Amino acid sequence: MVANCKGIDCAVPLTVAKAQAMAAAGMTFVIRYLVPTQYAWKRLTRAEAEAITAAGMKIVSVFQRANHDAAGGAANGARDGKAAFQEAKLIGQTEGTAIYFAVDYDAQPSDFNAIEAYLRAAAKELPGYLIGVYGSYAVVEEMARRDACSNFWQTYAWSKGRLSQVANIYQYQNGQTLAGHTVDFNDGLGNEGWWDTNPQMGDKPVNIQIEKAAAEKVIAVLGALWSASADKPVREAAHYAADALRAASGIPK
Repeated sequence: MVANCKGIDCAVPLTVAKAQAMAAAGMTFVIRYLVPTQYAWKRLTRAEAEAITAAGMKIVSVFQRANHDAAGGAANGARDGKAAFQEAKLIGQTEGTAIYFAVDYDAQPSDFNAIEAYLRAAAKELPGYLIGVYGSYAVVEEMARRDACSNFWQTYAWSKGRLSQVANIYQYQNGQTLAGHTVDFNDGLGNEGWWDTNPQMGDKPVNIQIEKAAAEKVIAVLGALWSASADKPVREAAHYAADALRAASGIPK
């Protein structure tokens, strides 16, 4: 599996200057914590997300209160899923992107049922978002086999030198320093589920210009449809479409 890009994860938030320094060092994405306000020391804010985006990097969201929370099963999953959804909406994370949930310990096969239940319960509280898991090779492989989530962030820790073929992100080194900031290093392997704060197409009007001659031909067809139809909704739709074409091509109504 070939790495597509380099990224970091870190607990301490990035300043504008640190985000710029990370980007200058070749990082293309940053993994940060989507957690409630009581974890303010590591919590991703909208201002930080904007700084990361302005530096030209993408954001990957991870949720983690404590290392072993996933071992608590469905009850913890529902709690954390609700909190993650609230934070994602508050910060403006785009739907269709991923939120990873951490299994930050050497989970054993006896834990796998609880971890699966945790992820499935979290997913029920996160409509519109992809669900991912962070963990060892064994956790990633087993949760993929069970189809418990769609995205996988594997750590080298507890993985005995193995890399899962389903991993979207691979954390390969912990406890490093970059631009004076403590970070872990990661490879992006595709379909990471990242996002940024740039406006989406649906968030702002699009300025469309259409050639006048082409618009006139279509308007003529719409006019014929308007004249021929006795169906009021059809006539209204034809009228609306013709007016939109006139506006886009500069033809007076």
